[in-house]
Amino acid sequence: MLQNHPLYAYLPASDVARARRFYEDTLGFTPGEEQAGGVTYHFGVGTACFLYPTPNAGTSQASQAFWQVEDIEHEVADLKKRGVTLEHYDMPGATPDSDIVTAGGAKAAWFKDSEGNILAVIQQL
Repeated sequence: MLQNHPLYAYLPASDVARARRFYEDTLGFTPGEEQAGGVTYHFGVGTACFLYPTPNAGTSQASQAFWQVEDIEHEVADLKKRGVTLEHYDMPGATPDSDIVTAGGAKAAWFKDSEGNILAVIQQL
């Protein structure tokens, strides 16, 4: 049964070199295996994502992936310190001057990578 196995995210990139600069230089990720023109990044609890080349990068209007964090305020401050711009959406729980939305039993903040993919950090309440 699929639910008993790890799930990995795919992150599309129209320019893999540019995307790698964002993930490695801006976010500080350590690259893993390189294959098929892309690269794998490993995260906590045995999870990972594969950054791969495609002309369709940044076309989704929904979040591509999220990190479940313990302290969203700390993570958002770190992202901003690294030069990442947080996205703001008109939605329930959003306040005009806040980077973090509290709704549905969680706190969330969104940002885009160099390819236009929407990513998020989430803290369960």
